Amino acid sequence: MESKTKNTKTRPQIAAMVARAFDGARLADGEDAVVELKDGWFNAAYDLRLADGREVILKIAPPRDAEVMLYEKNIMATEVAAMRLVRQNPAIPVPEVTFFDTAHDLCDSDYFFMEKIAGDNLEHVRASLPPETQASIDLHIGEIVREINGFTGTYFGYDGNPALRANTWREAFTKIMDSVLEDGARKGVAYDHGYDEIRAAVLRHAPALEEVTTPRLVHWDVWNPNVFVKEGRVTGIIDFERALWADPLMESQFRLLSSEGITSSMRGYGKTSFTSEEERRCRLYSLHLALVMNTECYYRNYDTDFVYNLSRQWMGEHMGWLKAN
Repeated sequence: MESKTKNTKTRPQIAAMVARAFDGARLADGEDAVVELKDGWFNAAYDLRLADGREVILKIAPPRDAEVMLYEKNIMATEVAAMRLVRQNPAIPVPEVTFFDTAHDLCDSDYFFMEKIAGDNLEHVRASLPPETQASIDLHIGEIVREINGFTGTYFGYDGNPALRANTWREAFTKIMDSVLEDGARKGVAYDHGYDEIRAAVLRHAPALEEVTTPRLVHWDVWNPNVFVKEGRVTGIIDFERALWADPLMESQFRLLSSEGITSSMRGYGKTSFTSEEERRCRLYSLHLALVMNTECYYRNYDTDFVYNLSRQWMGEHMGWLKAN
């Protein structure tokens, strides 16, 4: 996915970052020592091979002057903090962050190195796996997400943007939704549903948010491209950049409740029944995702309409439900 937030670098620039991070280490010879990873939609990332044989991953934040959405402020610092936090639990397979640089002298934005995960990206191999293996992996994903949600915080909202925090989940989620609409207004986005109509749908169902009283760490983005697998087991979860303190039902594993019913990942998580209030919250969170995806198209200038068209479909589905119930 091509996006204007991707802060790509030259080999000499990357070589300087490697030398700083690994005590003067050099990149290996050959073009295959620096391979850009193009699956991501926001950051630039590289698979690197060092002269001593080590393989590491480099991730680079967007340029500091890049126009990003409000919830994306300080997004790389959030990612590094979340990864280091969840590594305290050995049941969560997350790569070790080996170096994080915010100096902005070698690179014009934050960057970090992390260990390379053994295994295949689930997005690339899922279709080739037997159904029973897919189900087993999904069960394992649900188990891991539950462990991530086991970490509790002191406020609701985003680490990187204090303006999007609150002591209650209802207030925090309302701020978060308003911030996305503010991002849309800044770009003149014309949603299929009006701004006031979207706000009214959120406010109508906001009482369901009051059941959530404990801020829990939510990854928010555990879908196939952010999962690595090997021999039928999950070997790594990546991309914690959009993590926040929130309601676990905001996890992607619960977004398919409306279309697919109870899934293997829900069974792995241990959540297979939902109250009417929980269903309302799942719909609100799905609307939030659709709104984010639609709005980010105007900030990233993707080279495809896939994200835009999918977001419109989801927004229509979930706005229809929220207005009818």
